[in-house]
Amino acid sequence: MGGYSSGRKSETNCTNDHLSIDARQWQREGCLVAGSNFNAVWSRAGKEVGNMGVTTETGLVRLSYSWQKNGGEARRLDYPVNLQTTSCHYGGVRYWFSCPAAGCGKRVAKLYLGDKYFACRHCCRLAYSSQRETKGDRGYRGASKVREKLGWMPGIANPPGGKPKGMHWRTYHCLVAKHLVYSNDAYIGMLATMKRVDSRFVEIELRLNI
Repeated sequence: MGGYSSGRKSETNCTNDHLSIDARQWQREGCLVAGSNFNAVWSRAGKEVGNMGVTTETGLVRLSYSWQKNGGEARRLDYPVNLQTTSCHYGGVRYWFSCPAAGCGKRVAKLYLGDKYFACRHCCRLAYSSQRETKGDRGYRGASKVREKLGWMPGIANPPGGKPKGMHWRTYHCLVAKHLVYSNDAYIGMLATMKRVDSRFVEIELRLNI
């Protein structure tokens, strides 16, 4: 896929580690109108890691990209992905992908690049990154989101700031309480990690008879 080695496997096997396409985004951008042709481009750290040509036809999108496994010869893949629609409460329709994996056909908003083809998360056997987080990780992530909402300096080690202008006191106190809970979870997670690291060093020292 545009120089991207699609055959490599992620060690963590999480959704964030795989290229993906989103029917909701493409619909918002007006790309799912029959007759549309566009390029999907993926970047990481400012560097392009993949690109794909997409053609929208009635009831489907056709994906076209170059696939290369483990540095082998590149192959050109071109296959359709069927579209489904559901009615919206206020009129119009919402588009979904039908998972193209054999025997699936599940209606999903996102497809992920697996070993070779795009398929749903279940067919690619991927977990959401949040499912792999520890309680400490979730605490740090939650505290960071609260600090962002409050306009506080990033990092739970930094002192709390004040109430943002225009925010109701009730909302402010609720967010501060959430920040306290999240921060406590994050600190407990850090302590647990430090204990594991210390135990590991002790094991190494015993093996080396230091």
